[in-house]
Amino acid sequence: MSSTRFLTTIGKFVHFQGYEDDEIRFNCPTVTINIIHLLRLLEEAYEALRTFEVLGIEKKPEDATCKSVVDTLSSASSNSKDLYHALRVNGLLKCKTSTAALEGIASRLKDGLKHATLLLDYYHSVGGLLLIKDQSPEVDVLLGNADGIVHSIKALSQSDGRWRYSSNNPDSSTYAAGIAFETISGVVSLAASAIDENLIGTLKKDIVKLFDSIEKYDDGAYYFDDKHIDASGHQGPLSATSAVVRGLSAFAATSGNDGAYYFDDKHIDASGHQGPLSATSAVVRGQKPLLEIPEDKILGLARLFLGIGIPGNSKDLASVPLILSVPATVLSLTSKDKLKVRVSTVLGSSAPPLSVKLMQIFSSGSKDASVLKQELHFDPKEAIYTMEALPEGVDIGDYVFAFEIVLSDLELKSKYATGGRTKVPVFVTGVVKVDNAKVTLLEGDSVESEKKLDLPGKNDVALSANHLQKLHLSFLLTTPLGKPFKPHQVFLKLRHETCVEHIFVVENTGKQFKIALDFLGLVEKFFYLSGQYDIELTVGDAVMENSFLQPLGSIELDLPKAPEKATQPPPQAVSPYLRFGPKAEINHIFRVPEKRPPQEVSYAFLGLVLVPLLTFLVGLLRLGANFKNFPTSAVPATFAILFHGGIAAVLLLYVLFWLKLDLFTTLKTLGLLGIFFVPEFIFWSERERTLSHLASTAAKLKSA
Repeated sequence: MSSTRFLTTIGKFVHFQGYEDDEIRFNCPTVTINIIHLLRLLEEAYEALRTFEVLGIEKKPEDATCKSVVDTLSSASSNSKDLYHALRVNGLLKCKTSTAALEGIASRLKDGLKHATLLLDYYHSVGGLLLIKDQSPEVDVLLGNADGIVHSIKALSQSDGRWRYSSNNPDSSTYAAGIAFETISGVVSLAASAIDENLIGTLKKDIVKLFDSIEKYDDGAYYFDDKHIDASGHQGPLSATSAVVRGLSAFAATSGNDGAYYFDDKHIDASGHQGPLSATSAVVRGQKPLLEIPEDKILGLARLFLGIGIPGNSKDLASVPLILSVPATVLSLTSKDKLKVRVSTVLGSSAPPLSVKLMQIFSSGSKDASVLKQELHFDPKEAIYTMEALPEGVDIGDYVFAFEIVLSDLELKSKYATGGRTKVPVFVTGVVKVDNAKVTLLEGDSVESEKKLDLPGKNDVALSANHLQKLHLSFLLTTPLGKPFKPHQVFLKLRHETCVEHIFVVENTGKQFKIALDFLGLVEKFFYLSGQYDIELTVGDAVMENSFLQPLGSIELDLPKAPEKATQPPPQAVSPYLRFGPKAEINHIFRVPEKRPPQEVSYAFLGLVLVPLLTFLVGLLRLGANFKNFPTSAVPATFAILFHGGIAAVLLLYVLFWLKLDLFTTLKTLGLLGIFFVPEFIFWSERERTLSHLASTAAKLKSA
């Protein structure tokens, strides 16, 4: 079979299309669900309705749902995405929509294609036209400028086979590639004339490039992983792979004009409707494959979808799948935990009478498996299957348990699908015993000192050594069953009093862990730093319940002095507690005042400053200044007092500012004094009246 035809079959899997209602119906009661009350978005409503259709759950068209569809289709503000999802729901519920309304929507979608710049705009517009074509064949949905639309979509492709969502977004996406090929296949099927064959050939090369980025699981399943974050959000391997398969299967179907057969599971042959795998086996091999894709990758994609439970034949859907699950996948040998298994239907209901057997146990890192065929005990109160004790020989570690479901009544095999053996990863933990732990100080081959250690426990070893001696550490690790145990992490750390750390891996030699530090060869690594080193041992593993990080004590090292060109210790990282903690108090020291002149000189200068004022006062007396002309009337006198009093107050404020006040106090006081000057500026006529009064009085005195 060619890769193209097999890829098309997988595409039908992902679409969940081609199954008649009587072939996909589970043994479930009729369910009526009001979608519009549960889901406000038409996109989510479609997903729910499609799920019910796949599961064979009958549904009745809801008036409120159809009303939402009709309102969206008739609204002038609905964009291409809203129209697309409304048409999808309409295809399932068969709401009452007129041909004229669909013609108007088709015209709007065609206009949207002319101004589209985003990949999703093309996708929704083309998808909407395809839905209109299926729901009302008499509506004209053909595209006159199909070549131009394909070129516009092709402009968003990248050299590695991925596609961009827009020309402004440099990030490419595998998920977008699947959308692009699905959109292009729709354009090809709606084209009024044939698409340029050279353009189709270029797109085929893009598909081959896209398969260069496919990844593989350990079980042989292939998948696409969308590692880029884009406008539609991150897509996981299943979403990205299904998008690519949908797009490529649609492209293979619409572009299959070179002699290769492709699947249309609605009208394949005269023998009636067949599921994808059944139809695949009946298809005649074409002259040449449409897409040059390695068959192992196509089979790997099929393994991915079959591995997650997508059925290979429509008859499988007539049986209710039974799901086996293990509530607790971490079991403790120390606590003597029981292995518990729960079995239910895919819809969550209780399983029929059956038995569960533990068939095999696979150990990590080993292909060999022990064959058990041990049946689990059923507890009707909790509806679980238990095994009182783990099988003999199961020690701490990670395993894969293979279970098998056996129906008690053979007649139930036509109603329930057991799915073969179910493999579940299980971790078995326990307490690891530490024996013969000791630290030894050697000089040559002679033992200078030896101290036993309590691991894990409290130790306070105090050693002293020079660069000619060696430090030796050894201990044994055994599992609860007495077998040697090799944990994932065994480290010995020496930390100098200046916080310079040195970490060493403790090697495993058979049953024993040991390490020997020759200080003569480590003087350069220790940066010739003499002084006290704290000793710390770390032993840890995921299945080891008593993992520990244990201080052992300290050792005082006497190392040679560092030569001139010796490597300096690396700068130590600053503790965040010191970096962001409270800072030392800042004591500001003011500048020392400059030396002032003697007090006598200052007083003499003050006298010189007051001389002009005294001269001014003497001049006023000599000129005969007096207050005889001061206004006596109430209003003129008031304004005169305010005027002269304000000037005197300002002068007094200057004197106080010179003697004791600061600038801010002076400005606030000056603001208050300004209140007395406001009447002088507001009542200008009164001020003129005062001046005229003084002038008239002076004239009378002169005439007298």
